[in-house]
Amino acid sequence: MRKLAFIFNSFPHSTAAGREGLDALLAASAYSEDISVFFVGDGVTQLLKAQQPDEVLSRDYISAFKLMDLYDIEQVYVCQRSLCQFGLSTDNLLIDVTAVEADELTQKLAQCQQILTF
Repeated sequence: MRKLAFIFNSFPHSTAAGREGLDALLAASAYSEDISVFFVGDGVTQLLKAQQPDEVLSRDYISAFKLMDLYDIEQVYVCQRSLCQFGLSTDNLLIDVTAVEADELTQKLAQCQQILTF
């Protein structure tokens, strides 16, 4: 099976991309055990704790990112530079992730045969 990468690079609740990406990620985990997940750019905000999607009349899908552990999705990376741009650290995030610099993130992405972006 091919190594899959899922990249989240959009703000939560502004479009359906984050929710659709999460649904696709969890579905793909039934068919592949070799999945890496990357949160880059605006996508790091997908994982922020204490979001209030009801304030913008959106469905709360963010807590479902916790399911990645249950689905054995363990290779979860966040761009350190993107975190810094938002003044965040991994302590601000809902789940445990590995913060990596841009060059390491690029290397990890290069190991993937199929890349899906949300």
